Amino acid sequence: MIRLENLRKVFSGSTRPAVTDLTMDIARGECVTLIGPSGCGKTTTLKMINRIIEPTSGQITVDGRNAMAIPVHELRRSIGYVIQQIGLFPHRTIAQNIGTVPSLLGWDDTRIADRVEELVETVGLDHEMLGRYPSELSGGQQQRVGVARALAADPPVLLMDEPFGAVDPIVRNRLQAEFHELQDSLGKTVVFVTHDVDEAIFLGNRMAILEMGGILAQYDAPEKILAEPASMFVERFLGGERGLKRLSLLAVIDAGLERGPFVDVTAGPEEARRVMEANAVDWLGLLDGDRLLGWVDGSRVGSSQLRDLEPRSFLVTLDSRDSLRTALDAVVTSHARVAVVVDDGIYRGMLDLEAIAGEVTE
Repeated sequence: MIRLENLRKVFSGSTRPAVTDLTMDIARGECVTLIGPSGCGKTTTLKMINRIIEPTSGQITVDGRNAMAIPVHELRRSIGYVIQQIGLFPHRTIAQNIGTVPSLLGWDDTRIADRVEELVETVGLDHEMLGRYPSELSGGQQQRVGVARALAADPPVLLMDEPFGAVDPIVRNRLQAEFHELQDSLGKTVVFVTHDVDEAIFLGNRMAILEMGGILAQYDAPEKILAEPASMFVERFLGGERGLKRLSLLAVIDAGLERGPFVDVTAGPEEARRVMEANAVDWLGLLDGDRLLGWVDGSRVGSSQLRDLEPRSFLVTLDSRDSLRTALDAVVTSHARVAVVVDDGIYRGMLDLEAIAGEVTE
């Protein structure tokens, strides 16, 4: 969808390139995160794609077309652009802000209104906000409006320059999760600039790590980069806890789940005791078929039929789609050092520290 070939930028008055012979291919529907130290050419590269900054040399191809041969206004209207400062027009309502590009493209009022209504729902804003002005919205709400505006004309390419950098950590985490889900459903081709390694890992199908001068140090899937940094620079830039960062990319379902000390409520006391002994625990999990009922203290086993016991709920359960980093937190804070995996009430298995550690060292 996007190809950068030997892209180079030297600003007037400087002898050192801001971007040096950068070559990258970005696949259709892929989210690529650009990351590196301040001044390494991330934003310059982004701005060259839609020609806010003209390259000194090199080639940019967008959807098979030479970007340098497309009229600038036409190119920019086909590319959504979101920046950290959001850049909403303060004198225009939210509805008018979102409808900016469709209006420039000559859409009729009914079509614009329908598209605005659709996007407000897509990005999780209340419809009653459409008549407000940007100053009346929170930072997180303004950022959603910025994303909606960038998507308004349904562009195939979306450029995002630290879009969540200006909001607090709680809102930022929520926006990241919402954007991840949105990208899964829309499948846009996204180039995303960030200073946050964890954000780059979470959102990117691939990461491009740049050194000073816009030199491409490594370009690969996040899990590959974390497992095999291409250079000492990449290793230092990623920082510590590479193993923990890898866990954030892996789902619980990817790990080896054990059945654990669980039996059906129809089991007899001898089988129940045998299961507890085999797992070296003093508690027993109860199932009704595949459905998790809870757990009982081992001292109660044998005092009556299992189905007559009142099971207690597990304080912490995991979904099989949760990350192994989330699972690790659940396991280490659990008294039993295990976590129960349940999907919509269906028991999937049990996870312990050894299983999680095995995924890191594979």
